Amino acid sequence: MYEPSRTKSVVRLGGNRAGYPRSSRNEALDIQLAGHLSALLAVTDELGLDEAAARIAGQVERLRGAEPARAVLHGAPDTAAALHQRAHDLAARALLVAASRADTTAAILAAERMDAHAAALESLDLAGAH
Repeated sequence: MYEPSRTKSVVRLGGNRAGYPRSSRNEALDIQLAGHLSALLAVTDELGLDEAAARIAGQVERLRGAEPARAVLHGAPDTAAALHQRAHDLAARALLVAASRADTTAAILAAERMDAHAAALESLDLAGAH
């Protein structure tokens, strides 16, 4: 059965929120976009696409105000198709966020990366069909 609480709640609705950090919607979208682009950068580095990685790193730096941390991944080796599919999915997420924050530069980059990874997947499928 339900027993009513006997003490006052420590959670207050309203009141003074000056002690809590707040971010605007644009700041939250910047953080989210930088995260998606950073993940895309990691996969792009793993694929060895240096020129594309440099462009993505430039956008991450613009959004975060600092050069992105980059590391070589030493996990189980994924197939090229799996890496291209992951990169395509990450670029799609980045495109969605970039479009919602009206960041044309990041949106164009994400769309270009989606196209490049879709083309790579198609060529891998065609090569595997023969």
